This record gives sequence, structure tokens and C-alpha cells, in this order.
Amino acid sequence: MTWLPPLPQDTWLRHARVPAALLAATPPGPLDFEGLVRCDLRLAAGRIAAIAPAGTATEGVDLRDGQVWPCFVDGHTHLDKTGIWPRHRNASGDHPGAIAAVKADRVDHWDVADLEARMDFALRCAHAHGTAAIRTHLDCYGQAAATSWAVFGKLRNAWAGRVALQAVSLCTIPALDGDDGALLADLAADHGGLLGCTTTGLPTDDGMRARIDRLFALAEQRGLDLDLHLDETSDASQSALREVALAALRRGFKGRIQVGHVCALSVQAEAEAAETIRLCREAGITAIVLPMCNLYLQGRRPGRTPTWRGVTQVHEFRAAGVPVSFASDNVHDPFYCYGDYDMLEVLREATRICQLDVPFGDWPASVAVTPADACGFDGLGRIAVGAGADLVLFRARSMVELLSRPQADRVVVRHGQVLPAALPDWRELDAVVGAP
Repeated sequence: MTWLPPLPQDTWLRHARVPAALLAATPPGPLDFEGLVRCDLRLAAGRIAAIAPAGTATEGVDLRDGQVWPCFVDGHTHLDKTGIWPRHRNASGDHPGAIAAVKADRVDHWDVADLEARMDFALRCAHAHGTAAIRTHLDCYGQAAATSWAVFGKLRNAWAGRVALQAVSLCTIPALDGDDGALLADLAADHGGLLGCTTTGLPTDDGMRARIDRLFALAEQRGLDLDLHLDETSDASQSALREVALAALRRGFKGRIQVGHVCALSVQAEAEAAETIRLCREAGITAIVLPMCNLYLQGRRPGRTPTWRGVTQVHEFRAAGVPVSFASDNVHDPFYCYGDYDMLEVLREATRICQLDVPFGDWPASVAVTPADACGFDGLGRIAVGAGADLVLFRARSMVELLSRPQADRVVVRHGQVLPAALPDWRELDAVVGAP
């Protein structure tokens, strides 16, 4: 049962509140102190036909100042790891423990049936929560590479029109050496994907710089964009982000570059971090921040209270003009045993962890417009006349109300119609990963 009645093909959503940062055009009225604007939206033939000042429409569905958002964009996930926590838990709760547990699970279990069941479950969660586009990283080690890309391709076709999908190859940067690196880059190119890797745990030395140049060369030869896991550590000496920015500038790289985690930036000297951020802006790099996973893993010491939040310099990136997104990252696996592919949860937790409020400003864009632009999900993440009527409706009137509750009664509208999808039961995966 939903609080919203079935929607006619042509109707108005009256007395709505929309974050101005999510509107493609000039807001149709004044903004309140939280950056929301009151308006009426007309939906017709599955699209947004008009956006008008509140009170324009005299008939339609009265939202009573409830909020209307575009569907979310989740720009950094790991669909292939979803749900494996019951099979391989992370006993230490830290980053090395997560790597070891996932490696064991990948070797023991990852075949077509296993991957398809878990990845499809993840997509059904995201779809029901109101996500319209996802970028996922795929582990590319040994036979798992070809298998994961094949399953991804099948699911991308099956979910077309519901959740748009992109994929990125993921391996350690040494795995891109020699013929193996060329084969992995070819595999990503053959599937219309992106090239990625992780540098975490490796020293930022001349060997790393040579490998970063090799990474760029592989991408340039195939016309691939880059999406990289960098400096996911509290070790201030790791500065692969700076080297990636310098390489991009030196080579005049034309593709998109998105970087994730870059936690070490927050423990480096202020001047050093500021210079790296400046280089990122100059190189056109976008940052995607994974607040829940990094809070969970970083700074963990047995029996000790963590003393930092694990995340990168979010506000400093934004102040320098580097676009910042937030994303789900890992869900129910050894890197993060919680989560549900709910981008509102991501924003709610990011607001607390990174202090995005007072004022909220245009931070709502970080889970919609910004990742859509950074990833190239054209036409998604914003409310615009002519855009698809793919929306998430909340009864919450203010940002404080919105972020104070899980909003379990949200209504997802796809193509102008209320989405009947319900969240799948975790028990569906018991036959695959075992019961908890």
C-alpha cells in the first residue's frame, strides 16, 4: 500500500518541494534556507511536461510540500561482491582482512550462476530504492575476469530501461603489466567498459609512476575512460592521486577520470593536500567518496576507538572546483557488511560523517546530477522539462525531515507510473551464500 494514488498519463504533482540543485533550469520560485523550491510538476506521457511555481495547478496530486527528487545515480559499487558476507566474513574488520576474505570467496565460488544471482539481487535492491543508473567495478583476476564481464553484459541487457549499467575492470596496478594488462584492457574495451585498478598498499615511487604511465597508455590506445581506487589508507606517504593528476596533465589525457577513496589525502600536510587537489582540478578529475565503507574500515584497531572518519577532503575538493559524488561502494561483503544500495542512506550518512549540512546547499546533487555527469549517464540525475518522469517522492518536507528517517514509505515513479517493485528478501540468497 502506498500513500500516492495511481497516476494518470497526464497529471500534476502539486505543492512539491525540490532541491534547486536538482533542477536543470532556473528555479520557478524563491529558495528556502535549505535550498528547496516550492513548485508544481506536470507529468505527461511518461515525461516531465512542465515545471511551474507552486499553486499554478488546480487539479492533480497534492503532495502537501513533500519532496520530489530525480532517481539516484550510484557511481561506485561492487555488484560482484554483493551478499558474500555469510560465506566469508572479515574477522579483523580492516582493509587487509577484507581483501583476503574476498579473494578466498572469489576462488571458491564465483561462477556464472553465483555472480548472476547476487548481482541481480543487488540491482533489485537499487531499483526498488529509486536508483536509475549504476557503475560497478568488477574484480579482474584470473578466470574471474571473463566470467564477471560475461555476467555483467547479460545483466546490462536484461536491466536496460530500468537501471542503466556501466562496468570498470578492477585489479592491482601491477596486474596491468605486460601482456596480462593488455588483455584486461581489451576485455574492458570489448564490453564497452572502463579501465580501472587499485594502488592501495603500494609505495608511491618510480615504479608506481611507470605503472601509472602504463595505465594511461592502455586507456589511450583503446579510447577508455579511467576509474581508479587510490590511496585507500591512512598512510600519508601514499600519494598516487597526485601522480595520476600529473600524468593526466603531462599526457593531455582526453578521457574522463574518476577517483575513489583517496583517504590518505586527509592525513597529509595541508599544503601537500591542497596542491594535489589543485592538480586534480586542472586535470579535470572527479572525486567519488565512499563514506560508509571508509568509516567502517579505516582507523580500525582492536580494542581502540577510531580517531578519524576515514574519508577524504570532501569540502576542500568542492571548494577547489572538483566535482564530488557519494556512492554505495560495497554492500553486505567483507569490505562493508551493511548497506542496501540505497542512495538516500548514503546521503544521510555522508551528511553526518562529512558534515554536509548548515547549509545543505547543493549537496543533494552529489547523489544524482554530479555522478550522472561524471560517469556520462546522459539525461539522468536532474529534473528538467522533457526529461523522463523518473522520480522519487518523499513525504518529508525539509532536508532535516528527509535525513532524519529512512523514508521507507518513499514512492518511486518510473516513466510516469508508480513502481510496484518491492525490496527482495535476503533469504533469497540463502541457497547461494548460506544463511547468516
